[in-house]
Amino acid sequence: MKFKKPTTEKIVEVLDHLAQLLELRGENPFKIRAYQRGARALEVLSEPLERLVEEGRLGDVEGIGKAIEEKVTELVTTGHLPYYEELVASFPVTLFELFELQGLGAKKIKILYDVLKVTSIADLEAACKAGKVAELAGFGEKSAANILKAITFYQEHAGLFRIDQIAPLAEQLLADLRAHPDVGQCQVAGSFRRCKEALGDLDLLVSSKKPEAVSQFFVQHPLVQEVIAHGPTKSSVQLEGGVQCDLRVVKPEEFPFALIYFTGSKEHNIRLRNRALERGWSLNEYRYTVEQGAAEPPLIHDESELYASLGLSYIPPELREDRGEIVAAAAGMLPNLLEWTELRGTFHCHTTASDGKSTLREMALAAQELGLDYLGIADHSKSSYQANGLNEARLLQQQEEIKKLNNELAPFRIFAGTECDILKDGALDFSDEVLASLDYVVASVHSSFGLSETAMTDRLIRAIQNPYVTMLGHLTGRRFFSRDPYPVNIPAVIEVAAATGTMIELNASPYRLDMDWRWWSLAKEKGVKCVINPDAHSTQGLQNLKYGCLIARKGWLTKDDVVNTRSLEKVIPLLEAKRKR
Repeated sequence: MKFKKPTTEKIVEVLDHLAQLLELRGENPFKIRAYQRGARALEVLSEPLERLVEEGRLGDVEGIGKAIEEKVTELVTTGHLPYYEELVASFPVTLFELFELQGLGAKKIKILYDVLKVTSIADLEAACKAGKVAELAGFGEKSAANILKAITFYQEHAGLFRIDQIAPLAEQLLADLRAHPDVGQCQVAGSFRRCKEALGDLDLLVSSKKPEAVSQFFVQHPLVQEVIAHGPTKSSVQLEGGVQCDLRVVKPEEFPFALIYFTGSKEHNIRLRNRALERGWSLNEYRYTVEQGAAEPPLIHDESELYASLGLSYIPPELREDRGEIVAAAAGMLPNLLEWTELRGTFHCHTTASDGKSTLREMALAAQELGLDYLGIADHSKSSYQANGLNEARLLQQQEEIKKLNNELAPFRIFAGTECDILKDGALDFSDEVLASLDYVVASVHSSFGLSETAMTDRLIRAIQNPYVTMLGHLTGRRFFSRDPYPVNIPAVIEVAAATGTMIELNASPYRLDMDWRWWSLAKEKGVKCVINPDAHSTQGLQNLKYGCLIARKGWLTKDDVVNTRSLEKVIPLLEAKRKR
């Protein structure tokens, strides 16, 4: 296989895949770990991979050995790696589906393949139901039952993508289409434009007087792996990573109608069509059609004018979900949604002290470069042993390091915090004395996900009643396409957060985006403040903030609703407010 233009993300994927392939073949564990280390090293590069390869400096990167350097260089320069292709060809292609199942690693997959000749998810499901998996050494009936659950979960989410998987593809395609001489206007549409957290495909809309030329350019784009359908005004392709992308080309005068229609949602569009009918106009994806005797609609040049013609203020795409936006727009009561540029700082960031990939200094300098005025460091607490959580002594040592760095970087400020585990009974992983020594505390659940809704709700409520818990982290524990949210009574938690003055995190990691956007209107109504945190485990992870801002907008949040839009001087008393109550 040849990659037309392998991105750093694609090469990381290849290295991880190589590690899996080598483990399936029973190769030396040190060799396997070398590929895994190489993949992690590329994930946190501070400069472009192509530049490092071009200047012969890739081998200087920690975690990149000679063999990995040679293979990455070959991939970057040629888009081709015979070693990888030979390994892939040595196994049935459907075998790699199994790596998508939660709880299955290469070791178990190797056993299933060697002993039961399982080569696909369908094979595995049949083997589980026949009782063959339960009979395997190291598996048992419970493992077989969990595998069946994982298969069901996978099937329910097959064909869905996270927003960060779609975003770079959308950005590249938009940039290239807009540079084409026959393209007038160009915009993303569909659920991606509405900032939905789980996406099935990507929709692009273009205006042009030469649709055939634009469509031909699109299907020949380097990101396209397969052409599904191709016509002068509509084409469908499969992009790298398996994402389906649809392009529609319309006339310039049709563009605002088509943009609203293809952005959706369906329910939002029905509301608009009904308002049009009240005026004697039929609204479709291309134009207004005027009923006999009705007044002529105004000329429409953009979305704002189309909304205005229906007596509505402009409705941002994020809000077009038929959740009261039409009524608010008719009354001129839509909120001024949060802008990315209004963030002044953030919290819940990890360093190499726990499971982060970047040092304290690197995180602080990256935050400064991003234009932030302050950064909160919240490495894991001691019970998160799998994440190298800090004990009391290491936490104290980190606080001293933060003080020294603050003296050096002033007026930039690093806040000393912790992501403190909420234990099974709702107690916290550190004593109040330790928590009181910190600038703030993020309290999160990282274990015992199987509690009942009542027990989990009581657990969270007990934790946030502690005066030293500043904010509640990733409230439902969900991880897209790998773990469902645990059961919890969210309104009850919001109620107690309001009563205790506890902030709730909008975890901006595209794997989480938790608390869900559907709950922020209730939180806002109750007076609970949002804090947008990237859950960054590297300097690159700070970029997650942009996804958090998109979801905050979708939750109808404004600058005033989000704590970390405050200046350094104003955020300090907010961090201290709860423990002073």
